[in-house]
Formats: sequence, C-alpha cells, structure tokens
Amino acid sequence: MSDRINSTEGRAPFRGYETWYRVSGDLRSGKLPVVILHGGPGVAHNYVDAYKLLARDGRTVIHYDQLGCGNSTLLPEKGADFWTPQIFIDELESLVDHLGIRGGFHVLGQSWGGMLGAEYAVLQPEGLVSLTIANSPASMKLWVEEANRLRADLPQDVQDTLTRHETAGTTDHADYQQATNVFYERHVCRVVPFPPEVTASFEQAARNPTVYTLMNGPNEFHVIGTLKTWSVIDRLPAVDVPTLIISGRYDEATPATVQPFKDGIKGARWEIFEHSSHMPHVEEQENCMRVVGDFLNQHDR
Repeated sequence: MSDRINSTEGRAPFRGYETWYRVSGDLRSGKLPVVILHGGPGVAHNYVDAYKLLARDGRTVIHYDQLGCGNSTLLPEKGADFWTPQIFIDELESLVDHLGIRGGFHVLGQSWGGMLGAEYAVLQPEGLVSLTIANSPASMKLWVEEANRLRADLPQDVQDTLTRHETAGTTDHADYQQATNVFYERHVCRVVPFPPEVTASFEQAARNPTVYTLMNGPNEFHVIGTLKTWSVIDRLPAVDVPTLIISGRYDEATPATVQPFKDGIKGARWEIFEHSSHMPHVEEQENCMRVVGDFLNQHDR
C-alpha cells in the first residue's frame, strides 16, 4: 500500500460564491469517493486532513472548506439568519454535482460535520451510499448537558476562570483561552502539543470567526449560537443507508450525546476508540483509518 497520494484542488461555484475543494486520488477509480465534512461550523478542513489516508488503497477522498471558512468565500458580513444547516446542505449538493459523483458516494462528517451529514442523510439524497458520523452529538441540548458535566470535572480554578469571563462577556481574554485549552486537551485532542493540522484549523477559525461564533459560540462548551436548540433525533429513522458511528472514550461527544444515533438509525454500528477523545483520526490514526476504510469497502456498490 503506497503512502503517495496524488491530489488536485479546485473551486466550485455556489450561488455566486466559491467552495474550495481538494480531491485526493482518482475519481475514475473503481471505489466510490468519500466526501469529508469538517466540523465547527467554520473550522475548515485542516484538522481532518488525515482522512486523505483512505486514498492509500485506491479510494478517492474529497475534502472541502464549507462556505464562510478556510479557502472558500468567507462572507464575514452575513448575519445569523444566513448561516443555517440548509445552506450547507445546498452547498454539499452543489459540490456533488460539480464533481460529477451523483452516481454514488459516501459521506463522512466529523463533529458539526456529522450533524450536517445526518441532516443530509435524512433527506435520502440521490447517490448517497453510506454515512459515517464521527464524534458528533444528535442534539445540542444533550451536548451542552454533557459539556457542563465534563466541565465540572475540571480543576476548580479553571472552572472559576471560565465562569468569571463568561459572566463578564470577556471570552476573548487570554486567561479564558488558556482555561479553555485545559478542556480541549482532555476532550478535544489528547495529542499535546496539538499537531500542526489541528493548530491550523484553530488558527483559521480565530481569523474567520463568523460562522463558528454565530452558530455555536465562543468555544465547544459555551454554546450560545443559533445551533443551541438543534436536534436531529426525531428524524433519524429516515436515514436509509448503512451508517458507522465513531467516538472516543474521552470524547466531548460523550456516549449520551451519541446514543440517539445508534437508537434511531436502523442497523447503525458504533465503534468507540479507547485511547481517543474528539479526534480518533489524529489520536489513533491507523486504527481509525482501518475501521473507516473497512466500512467503506464493505458498502461500495
């Protein structure tokens, strides 16, 4: 199996804007392509770059930056009413057609990308062959409840710093960011210091905060954006493709946030990575690639 992966980049038009994408591998290969949906919203593709390793055995892997972040059109002037799950569904549909893969493709969504992937799959889009939901909650109410539980296990001085700055509205303060990192190093990525591609995504989000701030909030556990009441739980029975769910033992997407996917999607399989938090593709990279790769191979048609 070769580690050499050829890739090409492009820009797909979408409603007068542009979606940047990268294709690793050859779209003419026998295996169906997999489209990677990054998290955030608004955190860009960098930190999920490792999923390009799925191309080592001949599968085409498509990364893209969702509208509002990374190399795609940024639109910092757009308000909360513009940034909805629907616009990202429409963007994904546009990209699928632009790349000419409507005949069959897999979707893998990580964190917010898994939420988006579930939203997409319940619509039963033409060409979708399988869904992988990686490190995602089925509802933000569950996410916030569990984030508060995990937060309560942080050292007391860290909790106090977080609360003080949230109350004062000074979540951009360096002390708040430092306290936030204590949570991140436990429940987001346990490879410390963070690998360059993970740092690149965080830095990108800091440069282009519009989407993340409006839809989520200042960080992973202080959710005050438009997604705070989001849920897909009641619609999950509509998912009609084979589904793999993955999460980490120390994941901020705790079992309580993930369980509804297993309960609601008929035949869904759930794999927990014992040495990972929110990024098994970084923390247990080869194991993660094997699990996901085997699943995709099993469900190519």
